[in-house]
Amino acid sequence: MKNLYIAEKPSVARQFADVLHVNGNGRDGYLESEDSIVTWCVGHLVTMSYPDAYDEKLKRWSLDTIPFVPKEYKYEVIPAVAKQFNIVKKLLNREDVGRIYVCTDSGREGEYIYRLVDDMAGHPDKDKRRVWIDSQTEEEILRGIREARPESEYNSLSDAAYLRAKEDYLMGINFSRALSLKYSYVVKSYLGLDKCVIAVGRVMTCVLGIIVKREREIREFVKTPFYRVVGNIALSDGQFDAEWKAVKDTKYFQSPLLYKENGFKKKEDAEKLIEELNAGGMDARVLSVTNKQEKKAPPLLYNLAELQNDCSTLFKISPSDTLKIVQELYEKKLVTYPRTDARVLSTAVAKEIYKNINGLTRVQNMQGYAAEVLQMGSYKKIASTRYVNDKQITDHYAIIPTGQGQAALNGVSDIHKKVYEIICRRFLSIFYPAAVYKKTALEVLKNGEHLFANFKYLMDRGYLKVADNSYSKKKDEEKYSPEFVEACGKVKKGDSLQVNSFQVKEGETTPPKRYNSGSLILTMENAGQFIEDETLREQIKGAGIGTSATRDGIITKLVNNKYISLNKKTQIVTPTLLGEVIYDIVYYSINGLLRADLTASWEKGLCGVADGSISEQEYTDKMTSFVIRYTDMVKKINNQNRITTVFDRAKKYYKK
Repeated sequence: MKNLYIAEKPSVARQFADVLHVNGNGRDGYLESEDSIVTWCVGHLVTMSYPDAYDEKLKRWSLDTIPFVPKEYKYEVIPAVAKQFNIVKKLLNREDVGRIYVCTDSGREGEYIYRLVDDMAGHPDKDKRRVWIDSQTEEEILRGIREARPESEYNSLSDAAYLRAKEDYLMGINFSRALSLKYSYVVKSYLGLDKCVIAVGRVMTCVLGIIVKREREIREFVKTPFYRVVGNIALSDGQFDAEWKAVKDTKYFQSPLLYKENGFKKKEDAEKLIEELNAGGMDARVLSVTNKQEKKAPPLLYNLAELQNDCSTLFKISPSDTLKIVQELYEKKLVTYPRTDARVLSTAVAKEIYKNINGLTRVQNMQGYAAEVLQMGSYKKIASTRYVNDKQITDHYAIIPTGQGQAALNGVSDIHKKVYEIICRRFLSIFYPAAVYKKTALEVLKNGEHLFANFKYLMDRGYLKVADNSYSKKKDEEKYSPEFVEACGKVKKGDSLQVNSFQVKEGETTPPKRYNSGSLILTMENAGQFIEDETLREQIKGAGIGTSATRDGIITKLVNNKYISLNKKTQIVTPTLLGEVIYDIVYYSINGLLRADLTASWEKGLCGVADGSISEQEYTDKMTSFVIRYTDMVKKINNQNRITTVFDRAKKYYKK
């Protein structure tokens, strides 16, 4: 009997074939040897059927036919890939195939891709094993095959995958139809469009809400000027600035004249304080001197969201481009599995991590650092650090270099090399000591008022020597030299210092920044930040909006729907007028779709199904009742003639 290996795409199938030495007898859509067959999907081969597959009447959009919730869902082969599906189906059911190894991507979506094929192929009665791997290296593929577990152990993950698809289907079909039937004519008339389908989704609409809310916060922001008082103080070998602050038991403490504790609302009040400070000579007395060292540990490793954020900032590339690049690096055996939310390593990987480091001794620009890590031996104790935590890993550990595939680096683009480099640098950083800063703080008393100065310099670069790269923005040079900071630290309590002058420094509050594509990804990952209720925030801790595998696709979909604009040069994200109109429609109809806490709770529920803590039926009941309730609510809405006044609030910010 033969073993059948089914991968998610041809390139990955070829990797498996090479490892398994399946080289001969090439076939259309598969490779076969004496004991093994390797085949592949082409992404999704099967999809959910449109409503008209259930009833022809459902092809026409009507309020009378929604809410639409099938008792049993229908699926169909995607016509464009029907040829490959038929090949895979035939192989799955071949009499000489005894065991099937499922080698699709190790995650929820990869599981879904295979299960759909298995369903449509008639659930062949074979021994099915799940290959779960973290990289495409030969040893990892062989380990995955050797340790492959029964496919039935992944039934909960499969349930979560099916439910996610059903949820998106139900909300998309019902809410998009309901809102389009109620509002599309209004939108077309208002914006002068030929056609308009109001597309909404569980994740997509929530993300649109985050972008629109931020844009409106910026518009509504009113700049507030404030005026700080700064004294220039002499020291034996230089001078420094000290900032005035109102502290307890002083004249201006909690005064209504102040903007916070270190600035005045009016310039004349700041100038009056300076007059008071200038009175009676320019001597000041040192109240306190504090010297301490501060350590800054290397950051946690990259997950996909963190990598997408850094690539957006450093290289001005979109999250979808970043995922594409790191996926290609993964397929070339250079890095581990990219679609991960974890920022730590597993205990098992930590035990063998010297192999990854040793491999980097042959990589240009990395060899010196890798060799130094091996010489230090710091990798031996990495398992006892915060960079290794099995409890923080669900499917996969963080993205790290494999230490293999170096030859492939010569054949990739410059941007691939840059992304690979920052992954390597982040990885090697964790084996270096913390960066050490010397910090000195002075508090000075002048005429009963307190002035403060803080100094810092880098004593020991530690991990920064490997973490820093040519793509990072260079920080301004230190204002004060290490020698001067040391001199400040030697000042004693009670010492008298000469004040050269006081001056008013004007500042103003700044509005919140617009999201770029990377910071938006991080915002989606950390949805809990939008939840004010502490109990609820704790309940959905760890649940974001979407998943590492889908977040970039959400942004792309919003751009394609023309709900948002993405500046390719800056990666800044802004809503379009159409996007704001859609936001307002949802706000006054299905407001819950805009709530990050609700969307995150759905995602947490899916995670609960995947780990077996929530039953499939429990989740299904919650999902269907939500869809039915809100669809019926939209059907009763009658605000179409009034809602354009809401649109007008945003319209004035867009040029015709």
